[in-house]
Amino acid sequence: MPCEQQESPAALARYVLGVDVGSTVVKCHVYDRAAAVRGSSCRKVELLYPRPGWVELDPEVLWSQFVAVVKEAVQAAGLHMRQIAGLGISTQRATFITWHKRTGKPFHNFISWQDLRSTELVNSWNKSLLLKVIHVIFTVLHFLTGNDRYLAPSSLTFSTHQTSMKLSWVFKNIHEAEEAARKNNCCFGTVDTWLLYRLTKGSVYATDYSNASATGVFEPFTKCWNPTLCNLLSIPMSIYPPVKDTSFNFGSTDSEIFGVPIPIMAMVADQQSAMFGECCFHPGDVKLTMGTGGFWNVNTGEQLFASQRGLYPLIGWKIGEEVVYLTEGCMSYIGTAIKWAQDINLFTNVDETAKMAQSIVDSQGVCFVPDFQVSVNDPYLCASFMGLKPSTTRNHLVRAILESVAFRNKQLYDIIVKKIHIPLQTIRADGGVSNNSFVMQMTSDLINKEIEKPANADMSSLGAAFLAGLASGFWTDKEQLKKLRRIEAVFEPQKDSEEYKPAMDTWLQAMKRSLHW
Repeated sequence: MPCEQQESPAALARYVLGVDVGSTVVKCHVYDRAAAVRGSSCRKVELLYPRPGWVELDPEVLWSQFVAVVKEAVQAAGLHMRQIAGLGISTQRATFITWHKRTGKPFHNFISWQDLRSTELVNSWNKSLLLKVIHVIFTVLHFLTGNDRYLAPSSLTFSTHQTSMKLSWVFKNIHEAEEAARKNNCCFGTVDTWLLYRLTKGSVYATDYSNASATGVFEPFTKCWNPTLCNLLSIPMSIYPPVKDTSFNFGSTDSEIFGVPIPIMAMVADQQSAMFGECCFHPGDVKLTMGTGGFWNVNTGEQLFASQRGLYPLIGWKIGEEVVYLTEGCMSYIGTAIKWAQDINLFTNVDETAKMAQSIVDSQGVCFVPDFQVSVNDPYLCASFMGLKPSTTRNHLVRAILESVAFRNKQLYDIIVKKIHIPLQTIRADGGVSNNSFVMQMTSDLINKEIEKPANADMSSLGAAFLAGLASGFWTDKEQLKKLRRIEAVFEPQKDSEEYKPAMDTWLQAMKRSLHW
């Protein structure tokens, strides 16, 4: 009787994992070669609020959630870990931790990108004489050289979302971290770096270009950690990890964690990952993510645009010699505002909101101002409803919230068109709010452009899987990835944008009244 021929490990590896550690959930999808999801798992991210304005994550809880979703997704797919060809990790950006190099013990919890503890420091710096001198020096340098590298520092302002300010706060307020840094024993890491360190039991310490560029401490022009900024803020340069390609063999998970070693083949920041998942590979391709926050990303190819008000440059991904740059505009707390409305019982199910908004002609003059801003740097912008009347109903309130998302999309789109001199091509939307047909249609009307919505809105997970699949040879090239895209709907302009002008003008007036609260 002939012996059964056993498949080699390479032949068994027919699936890739895409894990997205987002701001609200940690999720893992198992993808086959057709990029179809074969198994999934999801856990809610547990945020901590130890003091007013502080937002943290417990690193041990996040670690256990990460391990759990990977195991659960593979089990849900009916697979064994040895069938996994590679793991791609997408993570929320600018959330960071510091730990002791020798012991691996953290000095504090993860400090979230949403954290406001550096507000006083930010205000102090933005009012300082030194910053005004820096503006003058770099304005003159930009005028004399014409080099766009000097444009961003000429209008530099700090914000609470930037990692640099919160990192400066750490070294001013956590003595153990400051002491370890003086002895070159302090490690800094965003979520990806910490997970890689834990997955490899401390043997690999690194980040990728997309995550590094999103910290605001990494200089995209030179592709190095910024020594000038670090000296300015008294942050030691010794704390930063080496920066590697986005699609790259970072090593394998320790076999004790999942039973077998799994190759870690990609690490990528969540917005850049979603861009890759949407196959926005060409200059002018646009990705609109509407999740917890909202993000417009434009592929600018090999061209790096300097930071301008409302927009900033990022490294999208680096694969071998290819470096792709993006320009990003963002709006905070889109999904958060909608979740808040659900929590106070304006609606029961988020799927109802589009019908509620469509059931009335307009918001009856009601405006909602979420706590985000476009051309202002105002941490005191006040979230508010304005224009309330005795006749205002839940439908008007819900419509006002959804309209505010579309109006903000219009603002950012107009800034992009004005500042980025690259013809815009396809616009592709993702994120939970992209499932809202009212927001999608109104945005399409306002910008007078088609917007594609993919069949699967979890683009960050898919992008991480695509990048891991390319590094492991699971997929051959980007052309193959493009063929795997599935479009669920295309929203085409149906109304003239001028029809929305009175409502948008009222909303802009409401936003101005909410500043400097």
